[in-house]
Amino acid sequence: MALLIPKAGASVKLLAFLLLFVLTAGIAFCQQKDSNGVNADTIRRTDVEQLLIKQQQQNQLDSVLKEQWKNVLDSQPDKRRKALESNIGKILIEDSLRRARELKTIDSLKKITTGHPVMLHDDTLFLVYVGIGAFGTKERTQAITGKIKKIYELPFYYKDSFNIVNNGIDLDIVYNDITVLSVSNLDAMWFGQSKQQLAEHYKTIIAQEIDKEREEYSFKNRLRRILVALGTLAALLLLIRLINLFFRRIAGYARARRDRFFKGITFRKFQLISQRKHLSLFLRSLKFIKAGLILLMIYASLSFLFSLFPTTMGWTETLLSWILTPAKALWRAFVRFLPDLFTILVIYFVFNYLIKIIRYFVLEIEDEKIRLSGFHRDWAKPTFNILRFLLYAFMLVIIFPYLPGSHSPAFQGVSVFLGVLLSLGSSSAISNIVSGLVITYMRPFKLGDRVQIGDVIGDVIEKNMLVTRIRTIKNEDITIPNSSVLSSSTINYSSNTQATDTGLILHTTVTIGYDTPWKQVTNALIEAANRTDLILKQPAPFVLQTSLDDFYVSYQLNAYTKSPNESANIYSQLHQNIQDCCAEAGVEIMSPHYRSQRDGNTTTIPEQYWKEDPK
Repeated sequence: MALLIPKAGASVKLLAFLLLFVLTAGIAFCQQKDSNGVNADTIRRTDVEQLLIKQQQQNQLDSVLKEQWKNVLDSQPDKRRKALESNIGKILIEDSLRRARELKTIDSLKKITTGHPVMLHDDTLFLVYVGIGAFGTKERTQAITGKIKKIYELPFYYKDSFNIVNNGIDLDIVYNDITVLSVSNLDAMWFGQSKQQLAEHYKTIIAQEIDKEREEYSFKNRLRRILVALGTLAALLLLIRLINLFFRRIAGYARARRDRFFKGITFRKFQLISQRKHLSLFLRSLKFIKAGLILLMIYASLSFLFSLFPTTMGWTETLLSWILTPAKALWRAFVRFLPDLFTILVIYFVFNYLIKIIRYFVLEIEDEKIRLSGFHRDWAKPTFNILRFLLYAFMLVIIFPYLPGSHSPAFQGVSVFLGVLLSLGSSSAISNIVSGLVITYMRPFKLGDRVQIGDVIGDVIEKNMLVTRIRTIKNEDITIPNSSVLSSSTINYSSNTQATDTGLILHTTVTIGYDTPWKQVTNALIEAANRTDLILKQPAPFVLQTSLDDFYVSYQLNAYTKSPNESANIYSQLHQNIQDCCAEAGVEIMSPHYRSQRDGNTTTIPEQYWKEDPK
């Protein structure tokens, strides 16, 4: 850059040389800073101090040059003065640009430089960013903190004893003979203030903080805080006692008038909760509310007690944060979840109404108002249960991505773990479910049927997707897994007992000797069947001769009934009637195995049925 310097005296040449030197050095310095950039990972605290020192030296040199330029301009004629003023203006523009770049560099350093706090007890007074002399920032901060604590611990303290003293280089903040800290040009440049302004600011903060802390820790205030704390504890104990008494009275009142206020909870004539359970739930709710109130008062009292003493004042915020932080987090999570919750509700209502529509058609099929070819009415409810399960499962699959935390690794890990457990531990359950589905659509029996499954005979009282329950004639309830039902043979005694069916054939066998005519035996057996209750007259009973053995004939009586569930009673009465009818007909029920000829002893027929002297 060429400058037009008119021929003048030695002072003008010297001044121009100094200006060029300062301008060149400043431009080079700023260009170096601009080329290197501000890196938060590489700039150290010494870099900050060196930058401030260079800027301080530059400002001092600028002030000297300005004074010399003023003297030179005053001694020059008008023509030379105008030329010099033009050149000086160009230099000042370059100087202002350099200063702007330096301020930008300092602002960048402020963003990455962490100050050290000067503290009194738990309060931060101000931050120190630069060192002074041989003291680094950390050492300087420790020294200032120590002197402030020393003044705080003095037996007597006067707020107005703080003064600002100029030592020729820095401004010292002094309390009596204690120099608390020195405010340097570096400090002023860092904060963009004058030394006097910064020193006044520091003095005010230190004086007020020491005065406040001494007031808070005075004996009078400590005694007052202790009395307030004791009063708070006494009030807390009294309130807890009153709360216990209040809830005890309410519980006693509820017990005394249980018949008036607690009648149980019913839904559609079905009692969900009994009177005793209703009262028990109310009393437990009272205990829960009482415990919540007591804990809330204890929590509030502790927060108040901690706030009384300066040393524990910070604990109040910690104690409150234990409640407020989770509560705020839950509230924010709930607010974020609201759009997903609305989506879940819409999905639920759509599937719920779809299931209601399917239920309507199922009820119509059960009532035979709707008939489907090849679809039995007793399939309606099981089919509805299957469809409902599939729809709810599909609904959960759709809803799952909208659940809070569903995309977190922990949630997904738990889902995988539960899936593995279900697959490993439910093999037999799945087998029973599949067997239950097959049994449902095979229709081997229905509720109330008398069946024989394996060695078990009884009435079907329950069948579901997992098991079938049978009640025997001895009132024994036997549970059979559906997989066992499917793998074993099943006899249904009730399948042919409808109005259009002939009925179940009950049969029993008696053996009669060859000396008795078979027609006489047949008539006696048929008469016994006709006398038996629940035995049908049509189709008529009949007798089959099932075998001709060495000494007797086997007669099998067959009779129809439509009451298979009463087969045990029918058999018992039938056997009684067989004995009576055979005795009336003079037929002995016996299976003779001859060892010797009868010698004239009486027969096995009861005496009341004798017509002549039996042989």
